[in-house]
Amino acid sequence: MSHRNDPLPLALYRAAQVRELDARLIAAGTPGFELMQRAAQAVWRALRRRWPDAREVTVLAGRGNNAGDGYLLAALAQHSGWRVRVLAVGDPGQLGGDAASACAEARAAGVAIEPWSECAPLRGVLVDALLGTGLNGAVREPYAQAIRLANASGLPVLAVDIPSGLCADTGRVLGVALQAELTVTFIGLKLGLYCLDGPDYCGALVFDDLRGDPALLASVAPAALRLSAGSLPRLAPRPRNAHKGLFGHVLLVGGDLGFGGAALLAAESCLRSGAGLVSLATRDEHVPALLARRPEVMARGVQSSFQLQDLLAQADVLVLGPGCGQGAWGRGLLAGLGALDKPQVWDADALNLLAAAQLTPPSGNWLVTPHPGEAARLLDCTTAEVQADRPAAALALARRLNAVVLLKGLGSLVATPAGELYLCDHGHPAMAGAGLGDVLAGLLGALLAQGLDVAAAARLGVWLHARAGERLGRGGRGLAAADLIETLRELLEEHSPCLK
Repeated sequence: MSHRNDPLPLALYRAAQVRELDARLIAAGTPGFELMQRAAQAVWRALRRRWPDAREVTVLAGRGNNAGDGYLLAALAQHSGWRVRVLAVGDPGQLGGDAASACAEARAAGVAIEPWSECAPLRGVLVDALLGTGLNGAVREPYAQAIRLANASGLPVLAVDIPSGLCADTGRVLGVALQAELTVTFIGLKLGLYCLDGPDYCGALVFDDLRGDPALLASVAPAALRLSAGSLPRLAPRPRNAHKGLFGHVLLVGGDLGFGGAALLAAESCLRSGAGLVSLATRDEHVPALLARRPEVMARGVQSSFQLQDLLAQADVLVLGPGCGQGAWGRGLLAGLGALDKPQVWDADALNLLAAAQLTPPSGNWLVTPHPGEAARLLDCTTAEVQADRPAAALALARRLNAVVLLKGLGSLVATPAGELYLCDHGHPAMAGAGLGDVLAGLLGALLAQGLDVAAAARLGVWLHARAGERLGRGGRGLAAADLIETLRELLEEHSPCLK
């Protein structure tokens, strides 16, 4: 999604909330038809900015208010001398209310309105005014056919409010969805534009509040908030006489045979992200390699939980799971650690062991970092069900575990047991590789060690991690997890300078 420098709001809403905002604007004195006119004008401005030399537009219209926006856009283009056609996929005779008035205005302007046909030629910029935000089930014919042919046309597509076929609440493609180059959305940003398939289908994003009263628009609490540099917690500057004891001691437990790299990545990330002291409990076989690469990490080979006792007594924060496996070694080390009254990060196989009822979780003050498959196991559902509504899954898991949940993936989500939800809309496809979750776990441990609470650490950590991947992703494929660690250090310094 190419909206990084756009002044977009942070609040994200579900479709029902946006409908409520629309109703409140009307009840406060702005007629619905006037809001529709403002929406059409916003689309027209965006269309001309994006394609100033197009001079031709084909509007694909349905039979709801989304179609009304399209008909009014067609009238504006007609008045400006553009070549304009509306292909009515929804019968104009079934339009009602403001949408019917918009269709009448388009006719009065001389716009050619033709019934949809698979043989109808598509020309110019295609304006998607088909289905809008109210869609819940799979797209039906003839809408599905129109979407398929528009996608196959190779023509630029502007979506009105949301690409048709995309669920406004979850970002799920409902059978088929229109692939937009530009989406102009109104009143409130829809959560689905940022989740799952949303960023791949909406293209560049333009927002217009339709000149609604800011106080009224703020009267409905959003479903989620996007993370931004200005809204994130910051680490305090360090005093000149700082010493390692002021910035926490993190103990990482992980790295069964064959998985030592995961533990090393987490430990190095923790060290580079500012933890005062970092200890790693791992397999004996991994200690020489770990010390050769990162001698600052206090690596100890352990075979049983008894050997952890002195390390646990010294630790302020625990990071459990990177590379620990699900065998007897990992189970034995992690058993009982949930009862310790220390901030904890649970990752990877710690979560799989928890889902299998092999471990007892903490009662609070902990953070879990599942990918969708791990979240599904913890919720006793399928990965497809988690992905079908990622925001709902994250919130449900936070309530079930009484933990802060960082659900990884496109549009990573941070959910709290109190029902707060945050979304990170940064990242890069080059991050699709092994070990990046281990780097994130170590970073989160370091932020906790430096004084952030679990919810604040999750918000700042996921944002730093995604921004690092975004910065390095410019180099393309082949991004290695270890590449992120130095960039995380740079970004953390940019965000929270070590000195005043």
